[in-house]
Amino acid sequence: MSMLEVKDLKVSFHTVMGKVEAVKGVDLSVNSGEVLGIVGESGSGKSVTSLAIMGLINSESGKVESGKILFEGKNLIDLTEKEMCKVRGDKISMIFQEPMTALNPVVTIYKQLREVYKIHRPDKKNNCKGELIDLLNKLNIPDPKAVLNKYPFELSGGLKQRIMIAMAMICNPSLIIADEPTTALDVTTQAEIIGLLKQVKEESNSGIMLITHDLGIIAEMAQRVVVMYYGKVVEECNVKEFFDNAKHPYSKDLLGAMPENFNGRFKSIEGNVPNLYEDIKGCAYYKRCKKRISKCENSQPPMVNLNEGHRVRCFNYEKGDEK
Repeated sequence: MSMLEVKDLKVSFHTVMGKVEAVKGVDLSVNSGEVLGIVGESGSGKSVTSLAIMGLINSESGKVESGKILFEGKNLIDLTEKEMCKVRGDKISMIFQEPMTALNPVVTIYKQLREVYKIHRPDKKNNCKGELIDLLNKLNIPDPKAVLNKYPFELSGGLKQRIMIAMAMICNPSLIIADEPTTALDVTTQAEIIGLLKQVKEESNSGIMLITHDLGIIAEMAQRVVVMYYGKVVEECNVKEFFDNAKHPYSKDLLGAMPENFNGRFKSIEGNVPNLYEDIKGCAYYKRCKKRISKCENSQPPMVNLNEGHRVRCFNYEKGDEK
């Protein structure tokens, strides 16, 4: 049984230009000890899905319209904010994509990490320094005693991201959501952060939902891949099948745009993601798709199960095999 199951999740936002449906019926699951990679362009609904799981959709402008988020048998959507606070940070933790804005700039690292103990482990809040030093040592953070006394602005981007990972690990959560954990980091630091996430996976049985635009990280870490486009899942399969035998035209175009496929000229996917305010009757990828057929313009393609664990949302996936 999956630890996390998201079923037909729909999330909308109310703006001055009208209502926007950012997530349009997402289904996905994460198993214990598994890394699920979620890929897609900006605006595909990846981060909004993760915020909905964490119960962090701003109620003033956003709303989970329908669906279920089942975590260890409980529907998180039905929980009160007080009940959700017991889950968030304890059972489910999140590593945000910009540690420089996720950390409070005027509070020391020690006080920010201690806050997790105050909320979830109050019996240890006055004696947590030793545990924190051990945790920072385990995450290869140099001179942890000194780091605990520093402010975020005194740390490098890579060190701040390590602190975010440490914060996520304090309660040994069942699920960790890593939202673009290597964004804005240099290549060397990116490799170190990925190494830390691998270490976390190996040393715990936590499931990891890894949101990224970097397919190289997916190849290195994930067991399964979910591809999102315009608020929907368009393909799901195991990582080997994704790189060897992706079926959806968008998945194939993403793979074709990888730098590894450079042959004198970088490939890009022509066109842009549709505006979320558009009323699209058919497939959202229709205008950019090289395999489109007339049916795609006015009919929504269903999700088709190809084999165990591989599903694709496309009318014309067979022709997607053509080179």
